[in-house]
Amino acid sequence: MAARAPGGRGEGGPRPVLLFDGECGLCQACVRFLVRIDEGRRLRFAPLQSAPAQAYLRAQGLPVRDFDSLVFVPDWDRPAPGAYRLRTDGALAACAAAGGVGRELANLRALPAWLRDALYRAVGRARFALFGPARPERWSAADRARFLGP
Repeated sequence: MAARAPGGRGEGGPRPVLLFDGECGLCQACVRFLVRIDEGRRLRFAPLQSAPAQAYLRAQGLPVRDFDSLVFVPDWDRPAPGAYRLRTDGALAACAAAGGVGRELANLRALPAWLRDALYRAVGRARFALFGPARPERWSAADRARFLGP
Protein backbone atom coordinates (compact mmCIF):
# COMPACT_ATOMS: atom_id res chain seq x y z
CA MET A 1 0.00 0.00 0.00
CA ALA A 2 1.33 3.40 -0.94
CA ALA A 3 2.04 5.91 1.82
CA ARG A 4 -0.03 9.04 1.98
CA ALA A 5 1.98 11.98 0.73
CA PRO A 6 1.75 15.19 2.74
CA GLY A 7 -0.90 17.34 1.14
CA GLY A 8 -1.83 14.48 -1.16
CA ARG A 9 -3.88 11.35 -0.95
CA GLY A 10 -3.12 7.73 -0.47
CA GLU A 11 -3.48 5.32 -3.35
CA GLY A 12 -7.17 5.40 -4.22
CA GLY A 13 -8.20 6.95 -0.89
CA PRO A 14 -10.82 9.67 -0.65
CA ARG A 15 -9.82 13.31 -0.28
CA PRO A 16 -12.40 14.97 2.00
CA VAL A 17 -12.89 18.73 1.72
CA LEU A 18 -14.77 21.11 3.99
CA LEU A 19 -16.23 24.19 2.31
CA PHE A 20 -16.78 26.97 4.86
CA ASP A 21 -17.83 30.61 4.93
CA GLY A 22 -14.51 32.41 4.58
CA GLU A 23 -16.01 35.64 5.96
CA CYS A 24 -17.24 34.12 9.24
CA GLY A 25 -15.17 34.21 12.43
CA LEU A 26 -16.92 31.12 13.85
CA CYS A 27 -16.29 29.16 10.67
CA GLN A 28 -12.65 30.23 10.73
CA ALA A 29 -12.33 29.06 14.35
CA CYS A 30 -13.84 25.69 13.40
CA VAL A 31 -11.33 25.30 10.57
CA ARG A 32 -8.45 26.16 12.95
CA PHE A 33 -9.75 23.48 15.33
CA LEU A 34 -9.99 20.88 12.57
CA VAL A 35 -6.51 21.70 11.27
CA ARG A 36 -5.16 21.25 14.80
CA ILE A 37 -6.82 17.88 15.50
CA ASP A 38 -6.34 16.35 12.03
CA GLU A 39 -3.05 14.59 12.73
CA GLY A 40 -3.33 12.53 9.53
CA ARG A 41 -3.70 15.77 7.56
CA ARG A 42 -6.53 14.21 5.52
CA LEU A 43 -8.93 17.14 5.46
CA ARG A 44 -8.68 19.92 2.91
CA PHE A 45 -10.51 23.24 3.11
CA ALA A 46 -11.87 25.93 0.83
CA PRO A 47 -13.86 29.08 1.53
CA LEU A 48 -17.32 28.91 -0.04
CA GLN A 49 -16.42 32.17 -1.81
CA SER A 50 -13.39 30.60 -3.59
CA ALA A 51 -13.41 29.57 -7.25
CA PRO A 52 -13.09 25.80 -6.53
CA ALA A 53 -15.95 25.91 -4.01
CA GLN A 54 -18.14 28.03 -6.27
CA ALA A 55 -17.65 25.56 -9.14
CA TYR A 56 -18.57 22.66 -6.84
CA LEU A 57 -21.66 24.47 -5.50
CA ARG A 58 -22.86 25.27 -9.04
CA ALA A 59 -22.31 21.67 -10.17
CA GLN A 60 -24.32 20.38 -7.20
CA GLY A 61 -27.11 22.96 -7.52
CA LEU A 62 -26.31 24.51 -4.13
CA PRO A 63 -26.53 28.25 -3.28
CA VAL A 64 -23.52 30.25 -4.47
CA ARG A 65 -24.22 33.47 -2.50
CA ASP A 66 -26.19 33.10 0.71
CA PHE A 67 -24.20 30.72 2.86
CA ASP A 68 -26.28 29.27 5.66
CA SER A 69 -24.33 26.03 5.87
CA LEU A 70 -20.91 24.54 5.50
CA VAL A 71 -20.54 21.78 2.92
CA PHE A 72 -18.57 18.60 3.57
CA VAL A 73 -17.46 16.78 0.41
CA PRO A 74 -16.42 13.19 1.22
CA ASP A 75 -14.21 12.82 -1.87
CA TRP A 76 -13.27 15.93 -3.80
CA ASP A 77 -11.78 13.91 -6.66
CA ARG A 78 -14.95 11.85 -7.14
CA PRO A 79 -17.81 14.34 -6.55
CA ALA A 80 -20.91 12.15 -6.70
CA PRO A 81 -24.17 14.09 -7.05
CA GLY A 82 -25.74 14.63 -3.63
CA ALA A 83 -22.87 12.98 -1.73
CA TYR A 84 -22.15 16.19 0.19
CA ARG A 85 -23.24 16.74 3.80
CA LEU A 86 -24.64 20.00 5.18
CA ARG A 87 -25.03 21.64 8.60
CA THR A 88 -24.37 19.31 11.55
CA ASP A 89 -24.08 16.24 9.33
CA GLY A 90 -21.27 18.03 7.48
CA ALA A 91 -19.57 19.33 10.62
CA LEU A 92 -19.67 15.91 12.27
CA ALA A 93 -18.47 14.17 9.09
CA ALA A 94 -15.50 16.58 9.02
CA CYS A 95 -14.77 15.76 12.67
CA ALA A 96 -14.90 12.03 11.92
CA ALA A 97 -12.55 12.50 8.94
CA ALA A 98 -10.10 14.38 11.19
CA GLY A 99 -9.99 11.40 13.55
CA GLY A 100 -8.79 11.39 17.14
CA VAL A 101 -10.91 13.65 19.32
CA GLY A 102 -12.91 14.48 16.19
CA ARG A 103 -14.19 10.90 16.11
CA GLU A 104 -15.46 11.38 19.64
CA LEU A 105 -17.24 14.60 18.66
CA ALA A 106 -18.77 12.78 15.69
CA ASN A 107 -20.65 10.62 18.20
CA LEU A 108 -23.03 13.58 18.52
CA ARG A 109 -24.67 12.05 15.43
CA ALA A 110 -26.60 9.98 17.97
CA LEU A 111 -28.67 13.11 18.68
CA PRO A 112 -31.60 13.61 16.29
CA ALA A 113 -30.68 15.70 13.24
CA TRP A 114 -33.71 17.98 13.74
CA LEU A 115 -32.38 18.94 17.18
CA ARG A 116 -28.76 19.37 16.07
CA ASP A 117 -29.76 21.41 13.03
CA ALA A 118 -32.14 23.63 15.01
CA LEU A 119 -29.21 24.60 17.25
CA TYR A 120 -26.94 24.99 14.18
CA ARG A 121 -29.43 27.39 12.56
CA ALA A 122 -29.86 29.40 15.77
CA VAL A 123 -26.09 29.86 16.14
CA GLY A 124 -25.83 30.53 12.40
CA ARG A 125 -28.26 33.42 12.60
CA ALA A 126 -26.20 35.08 15.35
CA ARG A 127 -22.70 33.98 14.28
CA PHE A 128 -21.50 37.39 13.11
CA ALA A 129 -22.86 39.14 16.20
CA LEU A 130 -21.34 36.49 18.49
CA PHE A 131 -18.03 35.77 16.74
CA GLY A 132 -17.50 38.62 14.30
CA PRO A 133 -15.99 38.43 10.83
CA ALA A 134 -13.03 36.26 9.90
CA ARG A 135 -9.63 37.80 10.52
CA PRO A 136 -6.48 37.38 8.44
CA GLU A 137 -4.98 34.00 9.26
CA ARG A 138 -1.28 33.19 9.41
CA TRP A 139 -1.07 29.57 8.34
CA SER A 140 2.18 27.66 8.12
CA ALA A 141 3.21 26.67 4.60
CA ALA A 142 2.19 23.06 5.34
CA ASP A 143 -1.25 24.15 6.54
CA ARG A 144 -1.68 26.61 3.66
CA ALA A 145 -1.15 23.68 1.27
CA ARG A 146 -4.32 22.10 2.68
CA PHE A 147 -6.49 24.88 1.23
CA LEU A 148 -7.81 24.57 -2.32
CA GLY A 149 -7.34 27.35 -4.80
CA PRO A 150 -4.87 30.22 -4.86
